[in-house]
Amino acid sequence: MLRNIGSQKLLISVASCLPSRPHLLIPQIDEHLCRLKSNETASSSSPSIIKKLSGLRDQYELVDNLLQLPLTQKSLAQQCNDQQVNELLNGSLRLLDLCGAAKDALLHAKEDAQELQSRLRRRRGDDSGLKNEAKKYMASRKKAKKLINKHLRDLKSKCSFQNGVEATFSMLRDIGGVSLTVLESLLAYISGTVMKPKSTNWSLVSRLMHSRRVTCEGKASESNEFDTVDAVLCSLIGHKTRKCGHMSTENAQIELQKLESSIQDLEDGVECVLRLLIKTRVSVLNILSH
Repeated sequence: MLRNIGSQKLLISVASCLPSRPHLLIPQIDEHLCRLKSNETASSSSPSIIKKLSGLRDQYELVDNLLQLPLTQKSLAQQCNDQQVNELLNGSLRLLDLCGAAKDALLHAKEDAQELQSRLRRRRGDDSGLKNEAKKYMASRKKAKKLINKHLRDLKSKCSFQNGVEATFSMLRDIGGVSLTVLESLLAYISGTVMKPKSTNWSLVSRLMHSRRVTCEGKASESNEFDTVDAVLCSLIGHKTRKCGHMSTENAQIELQKLESSIQDLEDGVECVLRLLIKTRVSVLNILSH
């Protein structure tokens, strides 16, 4: 769906007119875009998504520098048509909405994790109370997942691109498309997999807890921290003995701490990307209004 021709066409149209130093911006943007696209099939683990968000940050910083060039501003303002402008601005709003949704989902998840950790500490030894707290967390996760899935469905139904657009628009469109993919993978990661207590047993939790095992190639596979917490809490809800309950509670505390740490790193990345998305949209609006 996405193509590299935008940045390549921009390189041809701008290279002959700009001083030698600004030439570096265009191949740099193209290189970053290719790198982001090549990472689309990477695992959806927390480190992988954080890396993708960092790549988006670098990409939009380069784009902002390009949009400050007089020739880019002239090309964007003079060679566009109403349909292209609407597509670009609507795509920008879609990115802001999705990024805002991811930010809200991460904040909600962090608050839930922190609250559950506090309640587990206060109710240590109270099996019935611990189960109730775990059920409350799982109910909140279910609501969050439902909302996230709605965003993902809306995203798929609204994605459309126009062919044959001006070079700068094509470049911004391609970058926007990659950004949507990264944010989509982030939301899918946050939603995780909600498992039902009745199908949970300790062997399943143990497999998830130790999913970062060494494969035959010598590499470690990545687990989803949200999935792991869900599995441990399902075990806590469904445990039959005090010993298993104690193990589940201790593991829940450990995994909740890991989850909170991952969420903080993701929040930092999303916040930075959101600021740059706003900055890019403001720059484009200023160019088109002159």
